[in-house]
Amino acid sequence: MTESLKHKITEDMKNAMRAKDKPRLGVIRLMQAAIKQKEIDERIELDDTQVIVILDKMLKQRRDSLAQFQKAERQDLVDQEAFEIEIIQTYMPQALTEAELKDLIETAISETGAASMKDLGKIMAHLKPKVQGRTDMRALSANLKQRLS
Repeated sequence: MTESLKHKITEDMKNAMRAKDKPRLGVIRLMQAAIKQKEIDERIELDDTQVIVILDKMLKQRRDSLAQFQKAERQDLVDQEAFEIEIIQTYMPQALTEAELKDLIETAISETGAASMKDLGKIMAHLKPKVQGRTDMRALSANLKQRLS
């Protein structure tokens, strides 16, 4: 049996505590808090797929913040966001290569019978479970728009 993502995060938290690695511990605790919040709100036990969705959302928030902090020339905050992105990224599945992404897009287009931009939502809904956490959804959307136009 493979160890769950939640269990890995908990073990890494314990290791960070033992190593007195406060910056890393802080990020791991943020991840755990987001996971616990979702579990409590919905009264469910999250599986790895749902945990990846939460971590993906956290990454998106941090990337957005990073861009804002870079615009404001706040290097201290840029460094903090970059560090958090780096830590969260270690728990995400292996990123898709350009070729893999292209193949998935072509397959999705043929499976859904998409022909124009109005089918974008249908294709995104088809692709999202397959690519969640493995690619930037904005880049995927842009790629699809380019392909369909």
